[in-house]
Amino acid sequence: MLDFDAEKHILRSPGYRSAVQQALEFFAASPVHALPPPSDPRFVGPGVYALYYTGDLQLYAEITEANKGACVRPIYVGKAVPLGWRTARTSTSETKDLLSRLMEHTDSVTQAIDLRPEDFRCRFVILNEPESDLVVPVEASVIRQYRPVWNSVVDGFGNRDPGKGRYDQAPSSWDVLHPGRYWVPRLRGTPRSREDIVARVRQVLG
Repeated sequence: MLDFDAEKHILRSPGYRSAVQQALEFFAASPVHALPPPSDPRFVGPGVYALYYTGDLQLYAEITEANKGACVRPIYVGKAVPLGWRTARTSTSETKDLLSRLMEHTDSVTQAIDLRPEDFRCRFVILNEPESDLVVPVEASVIRQYRPVWNSVVDGFGNRDPGKGRYDQAPSSWDVLHPGRYWVPRLRGTPRSREDIVARVRQVLG
């Protein structure tokens, strides 16, 4: 029987960690914009983005307070990549996925009965080739660093209309807290109770 040494299978890459850290520092220093961001000229490329809440909902009062002087506590972090990106079938250089995703989020906020786009800010980093390979690790690192409540507790903000034949699923926690998206009433599953979701958010935010 051959000896097995796990150390011979473990890749350690200080250069990789350095590249991700550089992207995180660049992201944190990037400009903050209204939601949606300027679309003229229409910027291109995939990337990572964060949304910051600054409104007056009592549930998110701690987040609003943290973002008064500067946007330092995101409520949501996401990524935008083109279809076929993982299998290298699509070039990222001319895609508008990042801008399109931010516009989709603006629509979700607009449809919610208790949210307004003007109560949000956003920042983003565009990662074109070859830096587009950093999209996933940078998103994961930003989420780990800030633990945004719409990523860690209130799931579903980034959901899209699942389409015909897929409405057996339950409304997401986000849609329970912030109802209004036009396609959610078609969902037939049983959601979590609003009380349970609110209690969990309050526990996390303190």
